[in-house]
Amino acid sequence: MLTGEIRSQIDSIWNAFWSGGISNPLEVMEQITYLLFLRRLDDLHTLEENKSQTLKKPMERRIFPEGNDARGRDYNDLRWSRFKHFAAGEMYEVVNDHVFPFLRGMGGDGSTYALHMKDARFTIPTPALLAKVVDMLDHVPMEDRDTKGDLYEYMLGKIASAGQNGQFRTPRHIIRLMVELTAPNAKDVICDPASGTCGFLVAAGEYLREKHPEILRDAVSREHFHHGMFHGYDFDNTMLRIGSMNMALHGVDNPDIRYKDSLAQDHAGDEEKYSLILANPPFAGSLDYENTAKDLQAIVKTKKTELLFLALFLRLLKPGGRAAVIVPDGVLFGSSKAHKQLRQMLVEEQKLDAVISLPSGCFKPYAGVSTAILLFTKTNSGGTDNVWFYDMKADGWSLDDKRQPLLPEDKLGLAPLHILNAEEHAKNNRPDVLTRWKLRDRSERQRARTEQSFCVPLADIVANGYDLSINRYKEVVHEDVEHLPPKEILAKLAKLEGEIQAGMKVLEGMLQ
Repeated sequence: MLTGEIRSQIDSIWNAFWSGGISNPLEVMEQITYLLFLRRLDDLHTLEENKSQTLKKPMERRIFPEGNDARGRDYNDLRWSRFKHFAAGEMYEVVNDHVFPFLRGMGGDGSTYALHMKDARFTIPTPALLAKVVDMLDHVPMEDRDTKGDLYEYMLGKIASAGQNGQFRTPRHIIRLMVELTAPNAKDVICDPASGTCGFLVAAGEYLREKHPEILRDAVSREHFHHGMFHGYDFDNTMLRIGSMNMALHGVDNPDIRYKDSLAQDHAGDEEKYSLILANPPFAGSLDYENTAKDLQAIVKTKKTELLFLALFLRLLKPGGRAAVIVPDGVLFGSSKAHKQLRQMLVEEQKLDAVISLPSGCFKPYAGVSTAILLFTKTNSGGTDNVWFYDMKADGWSLDDKRQPLLPEDKLGLAPLHILNAEEHAKNNRPDVLTRWKLRDRSERQRARTEQSFCVPLADIVANGYDLSINRYKEVVHEDVEHLPPKEILAKLAKLEGEIQAGMKVLEGMLQ
């Protein structure tokens, strides 16, 4: 749990970078990630030292070798606990000339985090700024897993601009909703093929810790959780570093976070590998055919990234696997051959479970595009009988660029202590989405199409050309309004006219 004091410390670090000459939030985040990684390496080395002293045996694994590096500096000086006490000038020289070359060449602690440090760049411009940031980070408590995870997420929240390829940070409360809808379990193998900061994977891990704490008590399940459950791809090395550090700080030892251009590279070895896909992929327009993976073109012939990602999800899911993914509205009703073909595939060949229309503005300030969550299960043999639709109007936050919370914190979650009243529900639909989703095969089938959620049979969707837009099926009830008969309206107008004429004569008399 982040306290106001820790938030204030983080804000100070951020401001120090800003005033020290680094204004790009991604670069700030990257430099902080390196420093946190160095602090983590030192903690691991200290742990090994303590173990060695307790057991009175030589250290099994040294992070920092004995002796001096190639430039003659004692490796111990490269440890966080040593260089943090150096004067600013010496600290800068050690970090720039010794620590970063060591980081790039060491192979790290053998983890996925170390893998992404091989091209680490040190860009902090001055000794004063480095000393200030090291001192500030040293005072941030990093012992508790929840705190350091929340802390990193808080820093990620400061990346308030979309990337060049249409990437942006998905709001955590939307991610949490999607994770709850899919309810990950101990045996799942989870993938986000556009992982970015790894928000979906982190949320799935937190869900499992909360709902299935027994996973971490069983040796086999624990091994799966730390080494086999989480997989993320991205083609942005900065994001790979940030995403893998986010997983590390949330207590996942060795997730599979790797470089991969999901739409350009074939997926041999990854096809039908995952039981759960959670994603909000970037939608950056069109690609050239020659730059698109051939195995995706075999599913659907298109250049549109949003359709290619849907084809990718189908390719990666194993039979019986399920997905919760965000798509732009155009996917739901687009009229091209590829659009229709993919929707038909989802409805007829797989099991389309739900379409949740998200409120416009829920991705502000990054993007204003209308979107929806698609939930489906890969069956390869159909199975769609009814599709559940929900028209989500509010997610608990204002839908403008500021995205301010509209309710107290205890009413913003998915499971508030008390049922929200009508006024509160109008500001936060998410608890209602989750409640009704669980009833989709029962009472939800009886709801009228004038309500906020309802089910649509397969035959209706087929008859509408596989259109999945909620407005195609929602019935609007027009309120009856009774008007006066025309003669009465004319009589009232004549009376008013007479009163106006009389008033004007009075005015004329006053002017004579």
